[in-house]
Amino acid sequence: MSSSLDSGPDAVLGSGSGSGWFTEVFDSHGSAFSLKVTEKLHEVQSPYQHLEVYATETYGNLMVLDGCVMLSDRDNFLYHEMIAHPALFTHAAPRRVVIIGGGDCGTLREVLRHPGVEKVTQIDIDEEVTLAAERFFPSLTASNDDPRAELMFADGVQWIEEAGDESVDVLIIDSTDPVGPAEGLFKTDFLRRCHRVLRPGGVLVQQSESPLYHSANIIRELRRDMREAGFDSVATLPFPQPVYPSGWWSVTLAGKALDVTAFRETDAAAHELPLDYYTVEAHRGALALPPFMRRLLNE
Repeated sequence: MSSSLDSGPDAVLGSGSGSGWFTEVFDSHGSAFSLKVTEKLHEVQSPYQHLEVYATETYGNLMVLDGCVMLSDRDNFLYHEMIAHPALFTHAAPRRVVIIGGGDCGTLREVLRHPGVEKVTQIDIDEEVTLAAERFFPSLTASNDDPRAELMFADGVQWIEEAGDESVDVLIIDSTDPVGPAEGLFKTDFLRRCHRVLRPGGVLVQQSESPLYHSANIIRELRRDMREAGFDSVATLPFPQPVYPSGWWSVTLAGKALDVTAFRETDAAAHELPLDYYTVEAHRGALALPPFMRRLLNE
């Protein structure tokens, strides 16, 4: 679940009906993304953010937080599969998984597809996101009743602060951008705490914005901060995401006593999970960063 640091809403909607176009403008990059909407289905102001859900003509339902696109029915599988499965197939045998954020529960669903996972705790600060997902994106919340799942509505930064040392195998930071409620999730001291919580051989994965727009700043700084926090290896994996700025997104993995540029290729090739994007070939390809990214990352 994400949005753009430099975007803002410019919704052009028919008077009273909620029909028209929803447009998110990315000012600093001179671009925008629009979807034709037919109806506003839901609107609520939580203690943390303004949430809206629209019906669109071609992308199904659309969730918007503080004017920024979070997810759509049509393409959310790209993000949810790529933030979950590369990390889980990189770890040798993930059993204990924690998700910080992820209130739409799509990442939780993907993690629970792995039969070896014994427990998944999801900590999101805003219950309204999960309530909206249950109503308008029921396929994402279909695994919420799995006995291995624990849903908490609390401050993820505080949860990590209080978590036991070396108690987690895979830690997924499924956050919005590093502003507002998610700002603390991108700071070096938070990453150090994540390193403490992970067992040796553990994997941290964090959504890391647009390769085209943010390689020279957010992605480069996150990779640097992960290393400074004590992680032994990092890898950024780009993938398509039409509703996000530039239509291209990324996740960045960090390993504790683990090389995250390698993964369990035999297992990834043999899986029988009902996936729509992730494959062993997609994982290999995402690890091969294009030259412009390597240049901007100064690596």
